[in-house]
Amino acid sequence: MTMGKRTQAQTLEVRLLREGIIESRHIVQAVVSDERGRVLSVAGNAETATFIRSALKPFQALAVTTTGTLERFDLTDKDLAIITSSHQGRIEQVRQVFNILWRADLDPSALHCPIPQGKSSTLEYNCSGKHAGMLAVCQQRHWPIHDYLDRKHPVQQLILTKIAELLRMPAVEFISAHDDCGAPTYLLQLGHIASLYAILASSSNLDMERIVRAMNHHPQMVAGIGAFDTELMQLVPNQLVSKSGAEGVQCIGRLGEGMGLAIKAIDGSSRAKYAVAIHLLQQMGWISPSIAENLGEKFMNLGKYKRLEIIGELSFL
Repeated sequence: MTMGKRTQAQTLEVRLLREGIIESRHIVQAVVSDERGRVLSVAGNAETATFIRSALKPFQALAVTTTGTLERFDLTDKDLAIITSSHQGRIEQVRQVFNILWRADLDPSALHCPIPQGKSSTLEYNCSGKHAGMLAVCQQRHWPIHDYLDRKHPVQQLILTKIAELLRMPAVEFISAHDDCGAPTYLLQLGHIASLYAILASSSNLDMERIVRAMNHHPQMVAGIGAFDTELMQLVPNQLVSKSGAEGVQCIGRLGEGMGLAIKAIDGSSRAKYAVAIHLLQQMGWISPSIAENLGEKFMNLGKYKRLEIIGELSFL
């Protein structure tokens, strides 16, 4: 990532107001980068490191799009969308995950993600699409199935190589840990994460362009009814690509312009990251005031007596 003269500025503050009185505060950092890795604007510090969590999924999907796996098993854009997803376990989403496994001649028992509390199958876990994609790649490449989540497994090494190539960094420098689903996730600077989403949205790579198209054409697979990513991409079709991650991570790319936004709520708050995303998207002109108001009604007005407000702006470098 190319650093400017100043890559830090005042953080954003999200306030929960109860009948206009401040009850809680969240501190949030955000970075906008371009596809060349240059930090364009910042609130907080562009070098703040965080695990990218599920916002990594569109890049993990590169293992599927670059190996001939889609063609081998006749997988569709709808299948690709569920591979990038953090889904809600709804029946149509579970069926899509099963479709991937069925076409790759795999049994659901091959999935090593957890069974959600109160559910009966690993297919219902929010990361099951990602896992099904990894397993399909293993089947395509004749790689072992039983240990596909191991950091040294060929499918995980392939994913790491793809991410390292995009960021033009040596793969050995990446710090990984296991995500809740058991797959590796990576500790990255916010500026790097924003740059990944700028590259994803730039239309400069056919494999990533297909991933973006799948997410935009099937946003209900990427998250689900009432979820931020789905709502945003439905409101501005073929303009933005959006993916949430756990612990306050939210990433958005501006299609065709090679710009990416990475947000991190320091305390891991989901409500804070969504509020900041709406605030910054409107500030940058990526969504209209009417769409910001629509989203705000769903993600910033929290009931009859509570609402969120954001203090601060991005500082442009």
